[in-house]
Amino acid sequence: MVVTRNIINNIEVVEKVSTLLSRLGIKFNNIDNYIKSFIHRSIVNERPDFAPEHNERLEFLWDAVLELVITDSLYNNFQDKNEWDLTDIRSALVRWRNLAIVSKELDFSNYLFLWKWEDLWWGRESDYLLANTLEAFIWAIYLDLWLESASIFIKRYIYITLDDILENKYFKDFKSLIQEYSQAELDITPTYDVLNEEWPDHDKNFKIWVYLWEKCIWFWFGSSKKKAQEEAAKNAYENKDKWKNKE
Repeated sequence: MVVTRNIINNIEVVEKVSTLLSRLGIKFNNIDNYIKSFIHRSIVNERPDFAPEHNERLEFLWDAVLELVITDSLYNNFQDKNEWDLTDIRSALVRWRNLAIVSKELDFSNYLFLWKWEDLWWGRESDYLLANTLEAFIWAIYLDLWLESASIFIKRYIYITLDDILENKYFKDFKSLIQEYSQAELDITPTYDVLNEEWPDHDKNFKIWVYLWEKCIWFWFGSSKKKAQEEAAKNAYENKDKWKNKE
């Protein structure tokens, strides 16, 4: 096992992440980036003595490997589907909401290293944080063991969610679903509006309202307008029985 001096010297952390990798069947060469994938910038900012690097450099690589593996699998497994359907299905598989579910199932929240205030404020169950952590972890596998091992992990834990996505039509985003529903059932198109923006410029939190009949039917928060709209649409669609009969 190799541990570089740049990440962390806490043997308990090394052993904890090693145990996780063993449980996941990952025979690593260098544990460095795996540990880094769980380090949030908040603890680096406040405790550089604990860990001088965080996972955002891995996040910078984004989901290129993830999309490559998912695209290849869908292309070869669904010869009868056109490119538009495949694109929608791929988007559902790599969407941060789906990645957060997988991350929770893998118990990644218990491996995150956060500064105490970040932990208290956002909590380690934040979907956005967990999705980013999973993406960083995939890149840690790729950098350590290359594409084949990253592909095995992606297929085992992410691609396997495909059946649920297809069954529940999650390959259609909720903004599309609620628009189709409201137009078919109510003959009206929903609109979205930003109610307010909270927190400093570097850490915005948007509150989005979903409107029908010039009335707010649901609202939600998000770290960007796009994410807030998606979450507002998701909650509005899943709770449509509560508002569909309102005048």
